[in-house]
Amino acid sequence: MRLTVYTDYSLRVLMYLAIPRSRPVTISEIAASYGVSRNHLMKVVYELGVAGYIETIRGKNGGMRLAKATRAINLGEVVRRTEPDMALVPCFDPVNAPCAITSACKLSGALHRAREAFLAVLDEYTLADLTDNPSALGELLALAPARAAAGPPAVRSRRTTASPPSSR
Repeated sequence: MRLTVYTDYSLRVLMYLAIPRSRPVTISEIAASYGVSRNHLMKVVYELGVAGYIETIRGKNGGMRLAKATRAINLGEVVRRTEPDMALVPCFDPVNAPCAITSACKLSGALHRAREAFLAVLDEYTLADLTDNPSALGELLALAPARAAAGPPAVRSRRTTASPPSSR
């Protein structure tokens, strides 16, 4: 099973917003911290707002924050909302992808059970479970406590150690 990038970004945005800070967060901050496109996050943020997971604040000091407690955001629910087509194989949609062996096929039943098991495991977790280590997450996302209150995170250099800088 593979989740879409949209679902991945949705979960990442929620995790980012779950890290305590004293001000709203911007899409640009999240994009910079994860190294992803701001444009991709715009639709994700809009849809998370429509779903009631986040609230947005307009204005100079605007941004977004969680609209629910982290314990109230269930991962299975988020994945179901962001993955409307959980068809693992084309025959899960018999109208658009008819299969010659549908009436005798046991594979589809096994795949349905596997999908339900996958979602059942996600139903056991909340956003609080994913973010019970805010200090570690904040450090990895360049949100050290002092910077979290002071402003957007600095973009870190991604220079590798494979080739040392030239000595010119």
